[in-house]
Amino acid sequence: MKGDKVFRIVENNCFEPTERKKDMAQTGVTTQVLSPIPVLFNYWARPADALETSRFFNDHIAETIGKDPEGFIGLGTVPMQDTDLAILEMTRCVKELKFAGIEIGTNVNGINLSDKRFLPFFEHAEKIGCSIFVHPWQMMGQSDMPEYWLPWLVGMPAETSRAICSLIFSGVLEEFPSLKFAFAHGGGSFPATIGRINHGFEVRPDLCAVDNRQKPSSYLKKIYIDSLVHDESALKYILDVMGEDFICLGSDYPFPLGEHHPGKLISESAFTSDIKEKLLFKNALRWLS
Repeated sequence: MKGDKVFRIVENNCFEPTERKKDMAQTGVTTQVLSPIPVLFNYWARPADALETSRFFNDHIAETIGKDPEGFIGLGTVPMQDTDLAILEMTRCVKELKFAGIEIGTNVNGINLSDKRFLPFFEHAEKIGCSIFVHPWQMMGQSDMPEYWLPWLVGMPAETSRAICSLIFSGVLEEFPSLKFAFAHGGGSFPATIGRINHGFEVRPDLCAVDNRQKPSSYLKKIYIDSLVHDESALKYILDVMGEDFICLGSDYPFPLGEHHPGKLISESAFTSDIKEKLLFKNALRWLS
């Protein structure tokens, strides 16, 4: 529920590993990366309460992995509304729970990831080798387009580009070059608009090159995106733009906008077997390592 309205009906495959294993077996998925549903980020809550819920979700993921370490890998959630608490829980995720990384939103209560309050967080993430998966949530313009599922169809792709551009233009990717970011849903609208982004950077450096003078496209081979684009031509395009080493299989399981048979689009493409292996598992394992 969201207030007094039904937000989403979920099935038990959202939280029961036995149900997930059935679906994995049916679709040929041997290992799945578990991460919290973005609605559970709870960035809106009091920091102490968000820390408590984060620990609860992270402990559940760790318990699931402990029972099937071959079948599952974990990404945790942290209370990003409080940088100190976020660093504390991120450290626990990596050091104690042995997660590969964490998942964060594209913004935190409307604040871009470029905000200086997050710099200590990113610095510590780089220091401890924590991979960061960025997923859109609380999409900008949501209240202006409530009909036709437009926040999910239009807002989410734009929201992901917002996060990537914020990290590039602010210099976060330049200052922390070893940070391993991955962005959901094929990088949203970012790959398709990189020409526009570059052009804007070149013609209005007074607005775009304020905090980082490096050309935006110079970071294309420094970030990962997932493969969830639902279209073979779009998949070929992001492969051309981002490179075959920086695209990981994305499923969005178990929700409607996900690929119902994870990896099917890749497997049925005309790519070489080497590229298919990279997209299906090798790139993801490298990003998670």
